[in-house]
Amino acid sequence: MKILILHGWGGSDAPHWQAELACETAKNYGTVSFPLLDNCHFPSRNRWIKQAKAVLEDFKPDTVVCHSLANTLWFWLCEEEMATVERLFMVSPPSLTTTESTIKTFFPCPLPDTLHAKKVQMIVSDNDPWISVKEASRIAKHYDIPLTVIEKAGHINADSGYGKWPLIEQLVMEKKQ
Repeated sequence: MKILILHGWGGSDAPHWQAELACETAKNYGTVSFPLLDNCHFPSRNRWIKQAKAVLEDFKPDTVVCHSLANTLWFWLCEEEMATVERLFMVSPPSLTTTESTIKTFFPCPLPDTLHAKKVQMIVSDNDPWISVKEASRIAKHYDIPLTVIEKAGHINADSGYGKWPLIEQLVMEKKQ
C-alpha cells in the first residue's frame, strides 16, 4: 500500500492526525509520502499543483488522504490529466467559494468532472467553520460518494483535538474494527 498524505493550509505537522497517520503507516510497513508543500502558510495554487503533480508521478500512490485545502488542490489536479488512484479520502474540504485572502488563488473552485479515484470517502464535521454540512452533502451527492459527518469535531485538526485518530487509521489501513 502506497499512501500519499496531502496537508492543507499551514501544514499538518504533529500533533495533527495526518502526521500521526504517516507514523502509523510507516510503523505498519506501509509506504507513505507526506510532503511539505511549498510555502504552506502562504500557498499558491499553481506552485502546489506543480509540486503535487510531481509527487503523484514519482510516488504513484494507490491511496490519497487530503485534509482541508488539499481537497481543493485535488479538485484542481483533477482538471488536469492524471492517473486514477484506488482510494481517496477527503477530510474537511473548505467551501468551494472560500474568500480567505491568503488562499485566494484556490477559489472559487469548480467541481471537476471526475475525482480520479475508484473509491472516495468524505468526512466532515457538523460545526466546521470552513464548510457547511449542506455544502459537503451537495458535493458528496454530486459524486455519489459516502459522507460521514462527525459531531462537534470542528475542522478535524489538531486544534479541535484530532491528533491520534483511530477512525482514519482504520479506514486508510483497512483495519478491522
